[in-house]
Amino acid sequence: MSDGCVLLSKLEYFESLVKLENFLSGLPVWLGAFDLPFGLPRELVRALGWPTDWQACIAHYASLSRADIRSAFKSFCDARPVGGKFAHRATDLPARSSPSMKWVNPPVAYMLHAGVPLLLRTNASFPGLHPVESSRIALEAYPGLLMRELLGRQSYKSDTKAKQTVDRLHARAEAVASLEAGRTRLGLALQLNVESRTSLIRDASGDSLDAAACLMQAAWAARQAQRGDPHYGWPDNADPLEGWILTA
Repeated sequence: MSDGCVLLSKLEYFESLVKLENFLSGLPVWLGAFDLPFGLPRELVRALGWPTDWQACIAHYASLSRADIRSAFKSFCDARPVGGKFAHRATDLPARSSPSMKWVNPPVAYMLHAGVPLLLRTNASFPGLHPVESSRIALEAYPGLLMRELLGRQSYKSDTKAKQTVDRLHARAEAVASLEAGRTRLGLALQLNVESRTSLIRDASGDSLDAAACLMQAAWAARQAQRGDPHYGWPDNADPLEGWILTA
């Protein structure tokens, strides 16, 4: 990143979490923005009697099976009134993100369960949650936050073949053009080569474009750190158990 421009030089694709972990562990220096929740709602953690220290909570969470997680979370939801089944983190409202305890549509609770322990094994620092001396920095991102700024409610992706329409293709092309022009509140412009631009537009699942959105959020965070912010853009009152989504 230089002069407000962020270069996407290459897209990497990983067939498994093991390969992703090996890749990250093999890089001596990185700052990554990852599209998965880094924490659970404090209300939920307290209700379940789990540790309220982030590292201890994650260690306990990682020790559970998915069946254990679903059972605990479902019991919590079943005891609550309609319209308020899920507990939310403070960051969910400004980010308009799904609650991190949700185990279906999308199953972000399982993404946390798989992803955060993986990142901890790379010896990364988690600013605001688990800051340690490390040249690897892990931050929570949410591409939907940036994509809504670019496209409003217009859909741009689908994993279902029949829903991978021309309209969604055009939406991805519009989003890419806006990112390249720097038309976002992040104050950054994306630089692409022909191959990367084509991949972002043609990938109907939206995974490639979402990765580029995370890259932009990571670059924004890096700029905050360059300006002296040790929390990479977190608000001062962010909950050290729940975590915070970049740029929310």
